[in-house]
Amino acid sequence: MFTPEIVKKYDPTGMLSLIESFPEQVHEAVAIGKKANLGNLPNETRDVNAIIFLGMGGSAIGGDCLRSVLSNELKIPMQVSREYHIPAYVNEKTLVIASSYSGNTEETISALHEAEKKNARILCITTGGKIADIANKNNYPLITIPGGISPRAALGYSFFPLLVALNRLGFIKDKKEDIQETIEVLDKMRIELSLATPGNPAQVLAENLNKRIPLIYGTEGFRGVAASRWKGQINENSKHVAYWNAFSELNHNEIVGWENPELTKEIHLVILRDQEDPRMAKRIEVTSQVAGSHVHGITEVHSRGKAEITRMFSLIYFGDFVSWYLAMLNSADPTPVKVIDYLKGELAKL
Repeated sequence: MFTPEIVKKYDPTGMLSLIESFPEQVHEAVAIGKKANLGNLPNETRDVNAIIFLGMGGSAIGGDCLRSVLSNELKIPMQVSREYHIPAYVNEKTLVIASSYSGNTEETISALHEAEKKNARILCITTGGKIADIANKNNYPLITIPGGISPRAALGYSFFPLLVALNRLGFIKDKKEDIQETIEVLDKMRIELSLATPGNPAQVLAENLNKRIPLIYGTEGFRGVAASRWKGQINENSKHVAYWNAFSELNHNEIVGWENPELTKEIHLVILRDQEDPRMAKRIEVTSQVAGSHVHGITEVHSRGKAEITRMFSLIYFGDFVSWYLAMLNSADPTPVKVIDYLKGELAKL
């Protein structure tokens, strides 16, 4: 089913190669973060009252990942903003990170201009475009990352340089050991989930999701971010509708929806598991019991590794492979996003 001929026909631009080379991307991204010129950004936490991460789509997920895995370490609040505007509390002591892979994301550019008017401390990360021009014109610190791929395939570039930068600026501890473990785990996973391993778990799950509605459940923190990433990858790579939610919020509303099996029988539930405490584990157990008789099936995917960064990316990486295999089952090229391109074209006419 997943043959070299199928790959050649439906993945001519090499999305699978980008997924498989992600461990190398992580290594390169770390080097970029170490070499980046951070200019006159403050290097003491007391000089900054908050961090605002500006981004959309594939560029914003890097901010979600940072916020979630650093929430227990950062001494100041961090917010990811997917809007044209910035929060009213932004001022000259706020660190604003503008992230746009293309450098031309209109929402991010609009919010960046508002941050400039507030005299915020600004750091840009992009491949080029208008945001690079703004940074160069105003001497803002700029992290330049490699271009030429889809933003969703560049998560390593949008996450790891900033992780290193936040360490260099004194906001977080050094993550060298966590990063090394992450690369080692991803290395093992790409072998286990590759085309050269027929019937691997990612292929099996993709087959279960084929012609079904994937519903991805995570738990609080980075597990919910991973679930969101799964949803986006299935949408864009697989050209397939999908949804996500997170425990324990879903236990206060969505769980009631399982009472109508006529609407849920085509759903395949994927639960991203991690090192849950006993109460969260019990929530998952009971929810699975409630949903089990009403859905097509339930699959659990477990994180790997010790560090939170490793566990998060192990869940994300598994989902990336699933989305690619599902694209092949849908006879869909995972790279182009024609509907998004059409929308941008229509907005450009205004």
